[in-house]
Amino acid sequence: MQERRRTNAERTHATRAALVAAARDLFVRAGYAATSTPQIAAAAHVTRGALYHHYADKQDLFRAVAEAEAEAVAREIEERTAADPGTAAAERPDTPDTPYGPDAPDAPDARAMLVEGARAYLDAMGEPGRTRLLLVDAPAVLGPAEADALDARHARRTLREGLGAALGAQPGGGSASNGSGAGDDVARDLADEERLDALTLLLSAAFDRAALALDAGAPPGPLRAAVTELVDRVCAPSPGPRPRS
Repeated sequence: MQERRRTNAERTHATRAALVAAARDLFVRAGYAATSTPQIAAAAHVTRGALYHHYADKQDLFRAVAEAEAEAVAREIEERTAADPGTAAAERPDTPDTPYGPDAPDAPDARAMLVEGARAYLDAMGEPGRTRLLLVDAPAVLGPAEADALDARHARRTLREGLGAALGAQPGGGSASNGSGAGDDVARDLADEERLDALTLLLSAAFDRAALALDAGAPPGPLRAAVTELVDRVCAPSPGPRPRS
């Protein structure tokens, strides 16, 4: 049986995928600075002309690698948190760093999913080379602003969504009207959004530091326990009105 000829789109996809895979491997093994485009082309079994047809330069190819890695992290988080919350909690091992074990009181679903998402982030970042690519190399190669935008599109986006759901589920966490004027409601909604943005940035930074520590060989137990404690403290009902700055 004659093999079907690939379309131009299929050939383009295959070439780009081969270049990204080869570049990722070399960036992880040798480092970005020590990797050349001829090495990448040779490893991908394509010509340098093909490489430059698809990517402007080595930085552009690194950008594609980083995008693929960030997408993979977000996908892992979304897949883990898309499971039924009760099932996810029951399937987590009942260890000292897991207060949501089968014998523990049920936590609000949104909070349990936020913990699950944080742990999924750390697990996803455990892919060899990924922490270095996203947290060390990306800011250096692409610049802090572009690396931050990459995170905002992927992992930090999922964190903001999960945190928003968890905060909205707590007593007083919503922004429903209490009979005040429309202007007060708008101001309250804006304050809630600003608080959510600030908490997302702080939690994201904490989780990034945890990923870097794990990549450097830190024991995972205490860090995973700290992630759970941090989420619990952030999502705890507020004791009263927050002071105005």
